[in-house]
Amino acid sequence: MISKINLSSKPFRNRTLPYLISLLMLAVAVSGAVICFSKWRDANEQSKLVQVDLQAMQTNLGELKNKGEAVQQQLTPNQRTLLIAANKLVANKSFGWSRLFADLESVLPGSVSASRISVENIYKDGDRIKAELDFSVLSYNYQAVMQMIDNMNNSGVFRAELRGQDRQKTESAVYSEYTLHIIYTPVGGWSPAPQTDVAQAQGGTNP
Repeated sequence: MISKINLSSKPFRNRTLPYLISLLMLAVAVSGAVICFSKWRDANEQSKLVQVDLQAMQTNLGELKNKGEAVQQQLTPNQRTLLIAANKLVANKSFGWSRLFADLESVLPGSVSASRISVENIYKDGDRIKAELDFSVLSYNYQAVMQMIDNMNNSGVFRAELRGQDRQKTESAVYSEYTLHIIYTPVGGWSPAPQTDVAQAQGGTNP
C-alpha cells in the first residue's frame, strides 16, 4: 500500500539563501553610503577651496582699492583734472556716431527731422558707457514729437525728456523746433565711427 505524503507539512527550507540576500543588500547599501560620503567630502573640499579663493580675491580688491585711494589723495588738483580728462578721452574714443545715428533713425517718425545734436558728457556707469545728448528736432506735428519721445523711452536705448519748444514761422507754414535732453545707452557696445560722421556730428546736422 502506497502512503500519501503531505508535502505541506514539510515545506522546503533553505536557510542559506536569505542570509546571502541580506548580505548582498547590506553590501550594496554600504557601497552606496561610501560613494555618497566620498562625493560629499569632495564637494565639501571644493567648497572650502572656493571660499578661500573668494576671500583672497576680496582681500586683493580691498588692497587695490586702498592703493587707488592713496594715489588719488597724493595727486595735486591739476593732476586730478588731467586724470578726469584722460578718462573722458578714453570714453570719447569709444563713442560710435554711426551707431548713434542708426539708433536715432529707428525711433524718429517720418514727420520729424533732426536739426541739431551735441554731446554734453560721456561717462561710464558700471561697465557700460553712457552719453548725455542735447538733441533738437523740427516738426509741424506736436503729437509726432510725443510719439518719438515714447519710442525713445520704450527702446531701452534712449531716455528722453522734452526741454523746450520754439515756434518758427515761414511764409508757407508754421512749425516748431523741440529741444530734448537724452541719456543714450547703446546695446551691445559701441561701433567704430568714421571720421566723416564725427565731423558732421560736431558741426551739427541739418533737418
